[in-house]
Amino acid sequence: MRTSVPRASATTLAVGVLMMAAACGSSPPTPHVGPTTIATATSATPTSSASGTPTATYPTATGTTSTTTTATATTSPPPTTQTSTLAPTAPIPAAFVGHVVSRIPTSRKVVALTFDAGANGDGVDSILATLAKEKVAASFYLTGNFVNAFPTLAVRMSAAGRLGNHSTSHPHLPTLTAAQVTTQVTSAQATILRVTGEDPRPLFRFPFGDSGPRDLRLVNDLGYIAVGWTVDTLGWQGTSGGRSVNSVVQRVLAAATPGEIVLMHVGSNPTDHSTLDADAVPRVIAGLRAAGYGFVSLDALGSG
Repeated sequence: MRTSVPRASATTLAVGVLMMAAACGSSPPTPHVGPTTIATATSATPTSSASGTPTATYPTATGTTSTTTTATATTSPPPTTQTSTLAPTAPIPAAFVGHVVSRIPTSRKVVALTFDAGANGDGVDSILATLAKEKVAASFYLTGNFVNAFPTLAVRMSAAGRLGNHSTSHPHLPTLTAAQVTTQVTSAQATILRVTGEDPRPLFRFPFGDSGPRDLRLVNDLGYIAVGWTVDTLGWQGTSGGRSVNSVVQRVLAAATPGEIVLMHVGSNPTDHSTLDADAVPRVIAGLRAAGYGFVSLDALGSG
């Protein structure tokens, strides 16, 4: 059974997150009711990176779709286009405004596995197979370019977990005009909805984890909660960047904490073509379970 939060309002999302947390552990504590509890887990001062690490370390390739990637995507016929229409933007609760959520606000031992998708889908088959085998739901943040290049994969990811918006082409949003930021968000949203039938609201992840007060205000006004991460596995750096499956696993386990949000990627490194995050998922799940953790599909408080 898929464990994910409802695709409704931000208020419903907050309640759904806590319900999922209760379903993944034992003897639940008094539940945190309402979105205000989420704000307590976030910093009131926006930062340029949700993880606190330099944004320059994030792979530029994640925001592009290469000629090779596009050619690979065309080997599979696109799914039937959905006919869903976009509902009016609903304002999010004030407690979510101006914050990047980096941890699920709970004392329960639950973790959210989240995957960003932008450059290619080389690790998707392996990731989805592992999640299905282990009965673990996850959250996927898709760029509009990725959805256009890999529509079949996008539909499969929607069925496996919750989708979030990761912009259209993965630029540094603070360098764009307000109009350009809005277009990046709304265009990706329309693409995700058209192809998968799923509205990614209210889950948004900033490209590179890079945002400022203006950008937070813009995405909040568009009905999105900004979702960051507790730990970046750095698996996207690949073996050429000195990473390994073991390093990915150890980073996740070392950062394990109630409400941990794990950032991983579905693609391969463009230099060495390694898929460290995908390869590490079985061990990540096993290690967290051994430590007493369960899983929720919300990168988001969302992600859903």
